Amino acid sequence: MSTANYGDTREVIAPADFHVHLRDGALMRLVTPHVQKGGFYLAYVMPNLVPPITTTEMAMEYQKNLRESSGSSKVEFLMTLYLSDALDPNDVKNWKAAGIVGVKSYPRGVTTNSDQGIESYDKYDQLFREMEVHGIVLNLHGEIPSDHSKNTCVLNAEERFLPVLANLANTYPKLRIVLEHATTEAAVKAVIACGDNVACTITAHHLALTIDDLAGQSFHFCKPVAKFPNDRLALQEVVKSGNKKFFLGSDSAPHPILSKSTATPTSGCAAGIYTSPILLPLVAHLLDSFGAIDRLADFTSNFGRAFYQIPAGGYSPKVVLQKVQGVSVQAEYSSEGKTVVPFWASRQIDWQIVNVEE
Repeated sequence: MSTANYGDTREVIAPADFHVHLRDGALMRLVTPHVQKGGFYLAYVMPNLVPPITTTEMAMEYQKNLRESSGSSKVEFLMTLYLSDALDPNDVKNWKAAGIVGVKSYPRGVTTNSDQGIESYDKYDQLFREMEVHGIVLNLHGEIPSDHSKNTCVLNAEERFLPVLANLANTYPKLRIVLEHATTEAAVKAVIACGDNVACTITAHHLALTIDDLAGQSFHFCKPVAKFPNDRLALQEVVKSGNKKFFLGSDSAPHPILSKSTATPTSGCAAGIYTSPILLPLVAHLLDSFGAIDRLADFTSNFGRAFYQIPAGGYSPKVVLQKVQGVSVQAEYSSEGKTVVPFWASRQIDWQIVNVEE
């Protein structure tokens, strides 16, 4: 169901992506400019590099490299640290001044570069209490590792994580917590059931895909994997409802083309879907397809900024999109020997950025 006619326009003030992977080295230099290309002026950057970002000094150096790679002074990069034993609770009071906004938790082994992820939250009680005091956000990759002896696999790993979310939310009621990249109806219900200290990001690709789209298509493989049609519908409906707990975090995750298109018996396809260069038009296209185009500004800027307490200010451009009769997505992007393939490569998107008013 479409709610906009060709030629209609929508505006977003200072679009903000509250979950993005920008890698390092040559791949970083290739993809970082695509944040602004896709219509975004705030990037909440994930820390799962090799080695992971675990100190203030590492985060500041990474932020410097991202600014240099972006080719623009207009994009704001917000930094996160990787939850691990290397984090010192006594350092939390200094994080905000260094541009560190959150700490990202990866359960060990569940996704890209999570080999140093955690196995239990119990040991981080002091850290979380300091984060409560100083307003640092806890970002949760909401899955538990697969365990076939307990009938746990990628299709139910998120749902079995939800009691952990509820326990953390109740134990630390002043700690702002974000359940990242929700994929299930159960996750939507769990976030709604939690207090106002809990919010949730939803990706563009999970608004589009189901498990059928993943089967046999390596470029649709991400973690967490897309789920059932009723799960996709629940994500769409909560966006359409205008619930302020739910906002965009793209989880745009570039991988070199060979990492996505080839696999061996000992090395599988890399997990990640790359949406940055088409992100705002893609979100507009998807929201329009299920009758939620009027929620575009809330979903891609207002709700996330409100939860993170980062209002549009300073450089806050108005990005204007227009509905058109299909624009083809570029097939690939290459530089310095790295090639990445975007989501929906060579397909049509019915919205495009037509103006940025500064």
